[in-house]
Amino acid sequence: MTSAGPAAPPRALAESGKPLARLSGFTRHAMAIASADLLKLKRDPTELFTRAVQPLLWLLVFGQVFSRTRAIPTGSLSYLAFMAPGVLAQSVLFAAIFYGIAVIWERDLGIVHKLLVAPASRSSLVTGKAIAAGVRGLVQGVIVFILALLLGVHVRLDPLSVLGVGVAVFMGSALFATFSLLVACVVKTRERFMGIGQLLTMPLFFASNAIYPITMMPNWLRAIAEVNPLTYLVDALRTLMVMGAVSVTGVPLDFVVLGAGIVGLIVAAAWLYPDLAR
Repeated sequence: MTSAGPAAPPRALAESGKPLARLSGFTRHAMAIASADLLKLKRDPTELFTRAVQPLLWLLVFGQVFSRTRAIPTGSLSYLAFMAPGVLAQSVLFAAIFYGIAVIWERDLGIVHKLLVAPASRSSLVTGKAIAAGVRGLVQGVIVFILALLLGVHVRLDPLSVLGVGVAVFMGSALFATFSLLVACVVKTRERFMGIGQLLTMPLFFASNAIYPITMMPNWLRAIAEVNPLTYLVDALRTLMVMGAVSVTGVPLDFVVLGAGIVGLIVAAAWLYPDLAR
């Protein structure tokens, strides 16, 4: 009868289980924060429908008019089809970029102080808020997706493409919401945050490929567009959403940029999050 060898000491077993325990705790705390944030949406769902008005106006007015002029070269796509993913990305950006103002409200109400003394890590708090923002973005994405279908855009409906669009919307919402949280940690007041939010949204939108191709841009604006995360979100959405669309940067690169941006912003926001309470 062969020997099974010496058993691992209890301390070694405990040490080997620590990373898994940390991951489990991180996930549990992040999901708890996300659930709490999403309860606000459940109590007031009208916010989503009011935010759907702006994309509807862009598609019905701006998209229909420029489809007739044919002034913007969009290859084999109609301008409305070219623009629909850009409008979806715009709705994600505009909703997520002001996400941080809710955190300032929470600071004023004392909620942030309670979260900071909880056993949850700072990164799990920020990740939870990013997840909640991603789910909000998915709901808005469904609305814009349906509008595009009703307006006659040839949308891809195969499960893999729809899933890819959903993942891109989720990641884009999480990225810009985390960026918004980072700004909130720095400015700390609602008035200054609103000013900075309004200052950032339009440059991010117009310095991207949302409503015109990058090839039309002057060199200085093209250089900005190439480091703008919204450009990569639009490229992924357009390729996965519209029949006949071809990626300019490559869909794998689009998701890598979005993922790297989320991770970097979560680390930065988690580092600055305690400063928000001061």
